[in-house]
Amino acid sequence: MQEFDRLIKIVEQLRDRKNGCPWDIKQTHQSLVPNFIEELYESVEAIEKKDFPHLSEELGDLMLHIIMQTQIAKEENHFQIEDVLKKINEKLIRRHPHIFGTDKITGASAVKKNWERIKLEEKKFRRESAIDGIPKKMPALIIAQRMQEKAAAVGFDWNEIEPALEKLKEEIAEFEEELASQKKEEMEQELGDIFFSIVNISRKLGFDSESALKKTINKFESRFKKVEKYFRENEKNMLEANLEQLDEIWEIVKKDESTK
Repeated sequence: MQEFDRLIKIVEQLRDRKNGCPWDIKQTHQSLVPNFIEELYESVEAIEKKDFPHLSEELGDLMLHIIMQTQIAKEENHFQIEDVLKKINEKLIRRHPHIFGTDKITGASAVKKNWERIKLEEKKFRRESAIDGIPKKMPALIIAQRMQEKAAAVGFDWNEIEPALEKLKEEIAEFEEELASQKKEEMEQELGDIFFSIVNISRKLGFDSESALKKTINKFESRFKKVEKYFRENEKNMLEANLEQLDEIWEIVKKDESTK
């Protein structure tokens, strides 16, 4: 692709020790990580907002980081872009035997489990556990869901949703016991178990926990700001309102949303 090759040449020029950009020359694999993560989250935000012109721009920024990381690796004689592309091409073919091979697999869920099984087989000499290999810098909800997916791929999972729901009720009951005793560490642990159980239910229903929580956060933000707007427009001090009054306005805002 002409533009892809052009991007590679631009990055090579930026990194040129004699005629390149001082800032780009100074960068290392490690120094680029914060910006790399930021660009990823900006891309995710554009996807969630369905802002496709912005997404096109953000994906370009991500591509720049990929090429920059690859260029630095090439300069240090680790690998080059051809190696990166070859590995992902081979991985996609290897992990889709139902497309590029003779395996008979139907349904997205079955494909996902087979992907994890193939991945585990590939990594068995490098990883001690089926749930290894999850970056710990990711948000906790994503880590929990990925860990559960990996465990499910080797059979550690309920076939139905009901046992997962019962597990959540069990964890809530255990939290209530610790709440009554006011044991802080135990309460925190049981809360963590509740979160983990909710992620499991979300996963089994085919939802992404991180996305589901973000939608609720966005909904809360929107409603809360409308409550603030109500007090401003009616020249009332929100700080002087009690919880019952605030909740009353909240319900009005909520009802107004449902009628639109």
